[in-house]
Amino acid sequence: MAVQSISSTRVDAPHLERQLSNRHIQLIAIGGAIGTGLFMGSGKTISAAGPSVIFVYMIIGFMLFFVMRAMGELLLSNLNYKSFSDFAADLLGPWAGFFTGWTYWFCWVITGIADVIAIAGYSQELWPGLPLWIPGLATVGILLLLNLATVRAFGETEFWFALIKIIAIAALIVVGMFMIFSGFSSDAGPATFSNLWSHGGFFPNEFMGFVAGFQIAVFAFVGIELVGTTAAEAKDPEKNLPKAINAIPIRVLLFYVGALIILMSVTPWTQFESGRSPFIAMFSLAGLGAAATVVNLVVLSSAMSSANSGIYSTSRMVYGLAKEGDAPARFAALSRRKVPQNALFLSCVLLLSGVVLMYAGQDIGKAFEMVTTVSAVCFIFVWSMILASYLSFRKRRAELHERSAYRMPGGIPMVWAVFAFFAFVLWALTTQPDTFLALLVTPVWFVLLGIGWLVLRRRPSHLARYASFQRDLQTEAAER
Repeated sequence: MAVQSISSTRVDAPHLERQLSNRHIQLIAIGGAIGTGLFMGSGKTISAAGPSVIFVYMIIGFMLFFVMRAMGELLLSNLNYKSFSDFAADLLGPWAGFFTGWTYWFCWVITGIADVIAIAGYSQELWPGLPLWIPGLATVGILLLLNLATVRAFGETEFWFALIKIIAIAALIVVGMFMIFSGFSSDAGPATFSNLWSHGGFFPNEFMGFVAGFQIAVFAFVGIELVGTTAAEAKDPEKNLPKAINAIPIRVLLFYVGALIILMSVTPWTQFESGRSPFIAMFSLAGLGAAATVVNLVVLSSAMSSANSGIYSTSRMVYGLAKEGDAPARFAALSRRKVPQNALFLSCVLLLSGVVLMYAGQDIGKAFEMVTTVSAVCFIFVWSMILASYLSFRKRRAELHERSAYRMPGGIPMVWAVFAFFAFVLWALTTQPDTFLALLVTPVWFVLLGIGWLVLRRRPSHLARYASFQRDLQTEAAER
């Protein structure tokens, strides 16, 4: 039986090195689970959905956990897979690797642009009058230098970025609990858990308000799959990847649900505004002006963390695509430090378009919302391809599933439940004019990809890959 495609078994030199330890993988997973959307976008989500936003984050986290479990089972079924684009190509066909890899690259470029916009916006709050291009250019330059070093340098940087986010959320929960139990009161009223239901109930804006909460909340989870792109550079992946994935539910409950419960208990949900970080607002309300400034810096570091992850993941994805002939060969070149430097330069140049976008538009908030919606739709496509690959895996490699020590819970029925949820989220994006516009723009990307694939697939190397894939299908069908 064929278990590995030609592309997945090919050994090249030089190659990526496994330099990411357990602590790197764990903190990268946490950093991916705590996105910029929590710090920046939760104000809009709360104002739209009210306290029901708690259930929004719980549902999204619950569903994406199964996507991550499917990804984990597939990556561990064949350690030659460098990322999910590899198993998509192996299980669904070369076209799937092309579409998944380039869409994931596009996702992170768009997300990185959103992060550059966020960094510029918050930098202006800290230093009024600062030209927007300065923080944008500085961010890209700093992250490029960090990623050009070694993959371990990326791991260390992300380790500390994630630790900062954890400390910030823990501090918010502790300060908020103190405010609640000490009888703190403000112009908005006393800090009490009853604020969760005493201002119109848990669903004050009824069902459509609840639906609106999914629009920006989905973007908060962008990057949760980042641990999958570290598979080729992770030490002891059979042990470290499952540990990182299994901890996702606890992280969602603590970092999202716990923080939101505290925020809406200290301040009624009616006081939250779109475009303003509720984390900064709560510390300011407590009279901790210095702490509010620190949280502003934390928000900046969160956006830096996301941009750092974006530069890393896009460079690795382009590197993998180049190795398969789906991207120009020059992007498959590694530096002496075993990092894909040409792919890194490409990603950083494209992130600089975020600076141009800020000057092209009049409202940073609107620009952020537009790019985050496009990014969320593309990430849903990537997550769906992971699930589609799992369905193919269960059909074509059933014996590997039976031998797997890390099976996806719920199996095939759960895959279809998550697909139904993704359909619901896409419908939710049609209910608001701004997100609906971004949803209409997104298909342009897939049209361009389709044209690119029609041209690329005619090359001899791709015809050979497709022929190999067809032979694998026939062999496996005969053995079944």
